[in-house]
Amino acid sequence: MDKVATGRMQANCRLPPVLAPSTALQVSGLGKRVPLPSGELTILEDINFAIAQGDTIAVVGASGSGKSTLLALMAGLDTPSSGTVLLDGAALSTLNEDGRARVRGEKVGFVFQSFELLPSLTALENVMLPLELRGDAEAQSPAQAILRTVGLGERLDHYPRQLSGGEQQRVALARAFVTQPSLLFADEPTGNLDTVTGQAIIDLLFALNADAGTTLVLVTHDEALASRCSRILRLDGGRLVAA
Repeated sequence: MDKVATGRMQANCRLPPVLAPSTALQVSGLGKRVPLPSGELTILEDINFAIAQGDTIAVVGASGSGKSTLLALMAGLDTPSSGTVLLDGAALSTLNEDGRARVRGEKVGFVFQSFELLPSLTALENVMLPLELRGDAEAQSPAQAILRTVGLGERLDHYPRQLSGGEQQRVALARAFVTQPSLLFADEPTGNLDTVTGQAIIDLLFALNADAGTTLVLVTHDEALASRCSRILRLDGGRLVAA
């Protein structure tokens, strides 16, 4: 066999290149400092990491390590003192508040420890709200569908005060996923729940996340919960000590 034929065979046998997963979130040189009468307080310093689309990430650390501040910066709820956050390619620090709110409305879902439901709205209305704020023509049908998915099909017209803590967090999960976000932030989502209820909520969160293919960033002090994620980012004194 001549060299030309051999080269052709080798070319034909080459495997296609393995494409790197797209980046959902890129944090570079991130820092947060706040002025105090006694001097400047550093909350976060030189944080660097990237999260691939579809990944599940746990951010862990002791109380006061900067976890919630990091989440707020990643979500564009706060602005950094230094560094950048790229959320699905958008540089949040270059946007004004309206621009950051638009990115959040289009790409981000939230689940908080304190549920953050509007008490004057029913479960259905709470879940419809982000769709209405985004300007969707139809909000009721998808809101009803996802409330059924989380087991609250019979609670659509109940107000938060008429729901248990676990049911309120199910409404919050439904609200977070109804917009089909590409990125979901969950801040201590079981912090106000008992152990059994909290486990059920976490199982539901991971199931919904897997079905939707959403990138999940979970802030928690619970090491067992963090171990369910594919990666752990550990903060200590405002610095990233392990990734």
